[in-house]
Amino acid sequence: MILTISQVKKIKKITFIFILFPSFYWGINFYLGNMGVNPVEAIIREFGEFSLILIIVTLSITPISKIKSLKNFQILRRMLGLFSFYYVCLHLISYVFLDHFFNWEYILKDIYKRPFITLGFLSFVLLIPLAITSNNKAVRKLKYKVWKNIHRIIYPVSILGGFHYFLLTKSDKTEPLIYLIIIFFLLIFRIVYFFSKKLSSPK
Repeated sequence: MILTISQVKKIKKITFIFILFPSFYWGINFYLGNMGVNPVEAIIREFGEFSLILIIVTLSITPISKIKSLKNFQILRRMLGLFSFYYVCLHLISYVFLDHFFNWEYILKDIYKRPFITLGFLSFVLLIPLAITSNNKAVRKLKYKVWKNIHRIIYPVSILGGFHYFLLTKSDKTEPLIYLIIIFFLLIFRIVYFFSKKLSSPK
């Protein structure tokens, strides 16, 4: 049975609430002092990890939509991508405001000196054009081919984000390694699909 567009749109509404909820949950718990002995580090970590998960889920929409019954899941991609950016922004704001209280000199030195901060900041910068062009007006203005090429930036962003998390994890690196493996599998899928489509297309 193929999920219809209207059914996927209903799923989209539920997904919107489900994804938005953690930001309020962690924010309230931080305000109430319920985030452990180092609440600033905890909330930065929660926002960052969830943003990476959402980037992976966004990348997963392409292979999922290749399944005939789930092809309309493409409708969710834009929303998931924008939510990824939302949580990356919360992650960055928490670092800039809560951790260093706008000490720009220290922050710039941190970006320069610590590789995992450099990778994280670079992935944020690369996400900006994706977020800005995530609307129908941008697609019309840029033309679909140009717009599509811009949104392929999500692949290097996901790799940078994965390594950012891997490098900042000091002890058990199992979880960030799992994320990196998933990202590389999704990237390999995309490359294989791209070339198979090129080979099968009429010359």
